[in-house]
Amino acid sequence: MVAHMSRRHFVTRRQRLVTPGIPPTTIAIACLAGIFFLLPFIALLTGIRWTDLPALLTTQAALDALWLSLRTATTATVLCLLLGIPLALVLARIDFPGRTLARAIVLVPLVIPPVVAGIVLTEAFGRRGLIGEHLSAFGIDIAFTTAAVVLAQTFVALPFMVTSLESQLVSTGQHYERVAQSLGASKWRTFTTITLPLLGPGLLSGTVLTFARALGEFGATITFAGSLQGTTRTMPLEIYLTRETDPDAAVALSLVLIGIAVIVIAVAYFRPAKRRRPRS
Repeated sequence: MVAHMSRRHFVTRRQRLVTPGIPPTTIAIACLAGIFFLLPFIALLTGIRWTDLPALLTTQAALDALWLSLRTATTATVLCLLLGIPLALVLARIDFPGRTLARAIVLVPLVIPPVVAGIVLTEAFGRRGLIGEHLSAFGIDIAFTTAAVVLAQTFVALPFMVTSLESQLVSTGQHYERVAQSLGASKWRTFTTITLPLLGPGLLSGTVLTFARALGEFGATITFAGSLQGTTRTMPLEIYLTRETDPDAAVALSLVLIGIAVIVIAVAYFRPAKRRRPRS
């Protein structure tokens, strides 16, 4: 009996180590890719003078930039939720002329340089822009304000929310919604009780990606909002400017930004391992 249990334990362990369908060369390349991603972070950690870290992170400029980044990224994420859910539903569930073009326009901020995104926003909402000129007539100026930071972050991060939700909508289909409506549920009740719960995984991943993208936004922000301490100078801008005068402080601030992103993603994607019950 002991020999039988040992043999079964050996077979189970061997099954865990075997990866059927994955060639060893593929695993080696995957390890190489992991090293490629890990090495820069290791270099960052080894390049920090840890004794100077508290002083570098508690300067007024660093605290202002960090607080501004967290506030604006959170606001941009909320806006992306409010705008992204209806937009993803329309693109995924309604077949209308020009839907492919509309989807392409939504995805444009993913592929254009962030500086170009800033120029586009300036042409639209700047003081002499298409919309900004009329707003300025009423005393409303968006460019070079905190609102400009939020708009820039929303513009570049919204595609992450839409793509995450649209892929989730496509994978779940419309079967449950149709059944609910056939039983007499209104469209709004079906949306709140069926569609939104089904969007859970996509909503979670989309929110995380959107927040992380908004937190790290640089090019569109500096082009459209400028760099005013406490008003528009977010953490990426502070890192860029600090690097010219104090590289050690820039490295320390980079570590903070990376740490926040890692924590947010780890919390969102954490899945507790399910314990298997031992067989009798």
